[in-house]
Amino acid sequence: MASHVSTSTVQRTPPKARTRPAWLVLALACAAQFMVILDSAIVNVALPSVDRDLRFTGAGLAWVVNGYLLAFAGFMLLGGRAADLFGPRRTLAAGLTLFSGASLAGGLATTAETLVAARVAQGVGAAMMAPATLVVINTYFTGERARARAFGAWSAAGGVGGLSGALAGGALTTGLSWRWVFLINVPIGAVLIALTLTALTATRTDRTQSLDIVGAVTATAGLAALIYGVMRTADHAWTSAQAAGPIAGGVLLLAVFALVEARFARQPIMPLRLLRLRGVAVGGGALLLFGGIGIAMWYFTSLFLQDVLGYSALKSGLGQTPAAAVFMLTARWAAPLLPRLGVRALLAAGSLAFLAGFGWLSQAHAGTGYAVGVLGPTLLIAVGIGLTFPTLMAATTAGVPGGDAGVVGGLAATSNQVGGAIGLAVLATVAGAGVEGKATPAVLAAGYDRVFLIAAGLGVAIAVVGMLLPGRRRAEAPEHDGH
Repeated sequence: MASHVSTSTVQRTPPKARTRPAWLVLALACAAQFMVILDSAIVNVALPSVDRDLRFTGAGLAWVVNGYLLAFAGFMLLGGRAADLFGPRRTLAAGLTLFSGASLAGGLATTAETLVAARVAQGVGAAMMAPATLVVINTYFTGERARARAFGAWSAAGGVGGLSGALAGGALTTGLSWRWVFLINVPIGAVLIALTLTALTATRTDRTQSLDIVGAVTATAGLAALIYGVMRTADHAWTSAQAAGPIAGGVLLLAVFALVEARFARQPIMPLRLLRLRGVAVGGGALLLFGGIGIAMWYFTSLFLQDVLGYSALKSGLGQTPAAAVFMLTARWAAPLLPRLGVRALLAAGSLAFLAGFGWLSQAHAGTGYAVGVLGPTLLIAVGIGLTFPTLMAATTAGVPGGDAGVVGGLAATSNQVGGAIGLAVLATVAGAGVEGKATPAVLAAGYDRVFLIAAGLGVAIAVVGMLLPGRRRAEAPEHDGH
């Protein structure tokens, strides 16, 4: 049928030409994902040292983090389509090159403006890398079981990156200099570029096809403006011009993008026919909700440990280590269960873990002990994350035509990032309500407890939305694991 014909410019390499070992291909995809997530977290611990050396003014220091996240989320859809058009090998190599070069510039920066510009460039590189790794998984691991295992490993690699960020950032900043938080990416990036060119098969490009420039500009600008406006709500009211203006502009640009894709683009960057695939539309919505779960777990639990229980940043990171380890193990353990139990069953189990874990965590207060009040519930939540995230990623990208895997992967990752940005803004407002002028541990704990209750509700909502996802397939495609 015409709806299943790919419009991609990439001529996929036949399976018999893929002679690279599956473990090497998967290791590359996981290493690149690790690098992307690591850099989202590693800089946070170094910020005070960065501020002392480069003398940021006002709220400028926040843009060392926000510049990366804004570019990462804003360019993800473009990076996904680039991976479809030019192949994952070229896109991943280009993203790694840009990311590594920007890391070098950031490590050598002598002004605040140079460092922020380098962080934006890093975000663009990461936006090319992340969807390219999803194309690698969908191209080299086509069987349901093989893909589920690959997504489990890929998700676990992201968990390792998030966990390692705080610990590595503290160690490098204390032992060497904040500059090594960036410079460490250069040799790692060089190794991954060489591995990309070695492990991945080159694809042939149909030069009669071209990138949808108008769609790329409106999508990227719209997402960037929307996320920028949401970020501004940390310092301004939602109805203020500083926040509402960019949000309204972003929504308008995204409406123009949808019109262009539907009526005018000959080769759309985001074919709207893909949204008619139930897995893509419903999975993207569930990942939007999941973004708030991740923020509630890692960000607000860290604040609870520091602001309420009085932990240092490093001790807080260590306090979250058991949950991160459980998440990684669960993500790998859930992979073989997905083909047998199906998407809905795993999402229901994850929802129960969220409901129990966040419900328990919402009872924590200033006198709570770590083991009973924090460790126990966060381990339950980590099980929920390990069951839910790889399941949603696999469900969203399953059954997508090969030439559209990159843009769907970019859409899935963008949904999660936008959900996280909106979740952070909304939950921060909830946590801060009534705190003005009386930020005692007891008052702060009450705010964080409200956040955890909302997160429990988000967990239930994910399971409800997940019921709309396609169930288990009666017949499974032949396994292909990259050999």
